[in-house]
Amino acid sequence: MARSTRLNDQELDNGSPLEVPRQGQRLGHISKSQESRPPKALWSDGLGRAGTRAAQILLVVLVVAVSVFALMQIKLLVIPALIALILAAAIGPFVNMLRRRGIPGGLATGMAFVALLVILAGVSTVIYFSVRNQWGELAAQASSGLDELEQFLLTGPVPIEQEQLNQAREAVVQFATSSQVRSGAVTGLSVVTEFIAGASLMVVILFFFLKDGAKIWDFFLRPFSGQREAKLRRSGRRTLEVLGGYVRGTSIVALVDTVAIGAALLIMQVPLAIPLAIIVFITAFIPLVGATIAGILAALVALVANGPVVALIVVGVVVAVNQLEGDLLQPIVMGKSLQLHALVILMALTAGTILAGIVGAVLSVPLAAVAWAIIQVWTAEDPNLKDMNPDLPPPNTQPV
Repeated sequence: MARSTRLNDQELDNGSPLEVPRQGQRLGHISKSQESRPPKALWSDGLGRAGTRAAQILLVVLVVAVSVFALMQIKLLVIPALIALILAAAIGPFVNMLRRRGIPGGLATGMAFVALLVILAGVSTVIYFSVRNQWGELAAQASSGLDELEQFLLTGPVPIEQEQLNQAREAVVQFATSSQVRSGAVTGLSVVTEFIAGASLMVVILFFFLKDGAKIWDFFLRPFSGQREAKLRRSGRRTLEVLGGYVRGTSIVALVDTVAIGAALLIMQVPLAIPLAIIVFITAFIPLVGATIAGILAALVALVANGPVVALIVVGVVVAVNQLEGDLLQPIVMGKSLQLHALVILMALTAGTILAGIVGAVLSVPLAAVAWAIIQVWTAEDPNLKDMNPDLPPPNTQPV
């Protein structure tokens, strides 16, 4: 009996498969199986899926932030290229029209290019001579207006003494002659230099976009084929349609605003009426806030030069023109070129202004419209896909 007990103990010690393992061995066996569970099981519940999505979002945000930071380091190249692309999309149909009439591609590009440069040079010349001819009158009227403002402050309801005004004037003079202003002047000189370099680069890029835009796009599409190539071609076509429609529509609306407000300024004999009208045209390319900024500037000039009554009339004209633009011109002229909610436009303006100042404010809205159009193409929600399909080149097309 004792021998049988010893044999059973020996079999148990040897781990016989016929005997039930001891309690300690069973626990050890379970812990090892738990350790061998696949790690992906930890991510299969709700918290794991939420963590996965959060990690993906953080990765996308990081990539976007790094990309934007990298582009801002070379903004002297990026901004001229974007402006050239927008201008090429706007005047591209004119070049195509000349080519359809039998004019060679290089000559058609040169004609459109020279016409654009002549227009820009003409506008700059008009602004320069208008400001130079009326600057003395405006300075005298501004001085008189400041004297009237000073007299109003001395005799007005708010008790302000002459000594306080003299101290404020001395503070302004000291700031104007300080080292901070001189350093700002040096910074302004560098900004002018960058502007000239960027404008020159933009002119060169615009010429090649007009001349060889199709070949450049085909070169970038060489690595792709099939459905992906077709979507990229649709995206490129939609980009040109959105940018071109936006620029042409905004130009028409801005021209109407310029004529209406400029005529009112000329009738009321406000100084610098033509430069102010041109500023109205330029700021019209900044949605929501551009017309307001131009109206405030025109009203201030009218207030200084012609008094409060004329300034109120200018404000009334600006408000009426803005209402006409928002309720009638924008829906008819722009159509579906800018299918963005007002909140999206405001957010795009804010982001563009923070990143690139005034130029960013001008470029942000059309770029946001392009991004939305591309998203619609890739999600098969673009209503223009059926209209575009007959004109699409076949897949795997090689550049000519």
